[in-house]
Amino acid sequence: MSNRIELPEPGQLIAGEWSAPVEQLDLVLEDPFTGRELGKAAASSAADVDRAIGAAAAAYDAGGWLELPVERRAEVLDAVGAALGEEVGRIAALEAFATGVPVKQTSIVGMIVPGAFHLAAQMLRDGVLREDRTSDAGNTVEVHRLPLGPAVCLVPWNAPAPMAAHKVASALAAGAPTILKPSEYAPYGTTELGRVISRVLAEAGVDPGFFQVVQGGPAVGGQLVRDPRVRAVSFTGGAVGGRAVAAACAEDFTALQLELGGNNPLVVMPDADPAAAAQAAVDLLTTLNGQWCRALGRLVLPASMADEVVGLALDRLAKLNVGDPLDPATDLGPMVHSVHAARLREEIARRGGTAHASTEVPEGQGSFLAPTLLTGVASEAATEEMFGPVATVHTYETEAEALALANGTPYGLEGYVVGTDTDRALALARRVRAGEVKVNGSTIMSLHLMSPRPAWGLSGLGEEGTVETIRIFTGARVVGVEGMTALHEQ
Repeated sequence: MSNRIELPEPGQLIAGEWSAPVEQLDLVLEDPFTGRELGKAAASSAADVDRAIGAAAAAYDAGGWLELPVERRAEVLDAVGAALGEEVGRIAALEAFATGVPVKQTSIVGMIVPGAFHLAAQMLRDGVLREDRTSDAGNTVEVHRLPLGPAVCLVPWNAPAPMAAHKVASALAAGAPTILKPSEYAPYGTTELGRVISRVLAEAGVDPGFFQVVQGGPAVGGQLVRDPRVRAVSFTGGAVGGRAVAAACAEDFTALQLELGGNNPLVVMPDADPAAAAQAAVDLLTTLNGQWCRALGRLVLPASMADEVVGLALDRLAKLNVGDPLDPATDLGPMVHSVHAARLREEIARRGGTAHASTEVPEGQGSFLAPTLLTGVASEAATEEMFGPVATVHTYETEAEALALANGTPYGLEGYVVGTDTDRALALARRVRAGEVKVNGSTIMSLHLMSPRPAWGLSGLGEEGTVETIRIFTGARVVGVEGMTALHEQ
């Protein structure tokens, strides 16, 4: 319990029953704003996790959800979305408290929570799981997309409820009995999300094994993805965890989607407005306190305007309102946990160069870290993601050098280009090795609701998206009458 907000217990939902997890992790949760300890993180026991997988497997075998008409399934998902819409404010506050991200940001991103279920419902109505074709013989060939089996959704701590909503809504739309594991660092908002989902599904008479929640850290996640009864996994997190999940899924050829972050470049073209470039850099450096996979990692500037853009960015950073993430006036909050803040400080020192920071943050309170631009760091020493409000600055003389700097990292999630000549900026953007490249844009939203969100290189495996995430959990079954063929007639 916090004296700043009423926190729900991070419960577990197994076979339709909510209960308190019986184990604890070594991790001590904190109020990131005050630094106050909140007690150890909860974890489901191995026996409880096994029961959850068993219930999911039984629900899959029973097949009750798939026996419902598509329109009825869509109605249930819409009902979940409507119920979550009434809880967006509370979930956004819980997310702000747990992650340190200002509530003005979690409230905006939080609209994904109900929206994900409404969008999944619409995809069902639009026929995302069924496509008919006509064979050369004139017969109908049915392409059914059916759930592969029980699914596991593993979500990180930086925007946990919105990511959980997207994954779970997609898995349920696919017809897959779903087990959700929130991040052990930020279980509150996702647990509340789970309570709403489970209540609506129960009211609709859905098999209790169809949606479940377990708590814990890597050991619980490992048990889930190693179980051969689990047939699809969607994971968002770091590269270390992603490699472990991929290795476990490879053992039984479990379907897998990974989003593992990025060291994303912002290339400022020589004709760019320096003020606009600085604004984009600050936006990308401070959205979600810099703790997001599409944040700024490498600021690539023309040598002739580098000092000006860095100076303008520092001016903007100095004006940020830093404070309590639950205060609607706050622009920048603390890092999620003191351990993460300490790791970022160590990483800043390890990379060397000159650190530029202008934001005044509280001293001796909470897990605050001033947004930092590092100059004088060689490109080859700045290839890894830091996952915080820290970016390295690199300069170029030619566009070829700019492109090499943008692509000089093993990651490929997001890229950004700022320039006055849009055609010239687009020409460079088309050569950046990343799943999405925005020209003159720096928001957290995708370029298009229906476009895929791919991950290149070490940024992940497979594609997320409105349609793509649903299909992660499915396999295609092709059914039809072959009829006589020319070969048989001969």
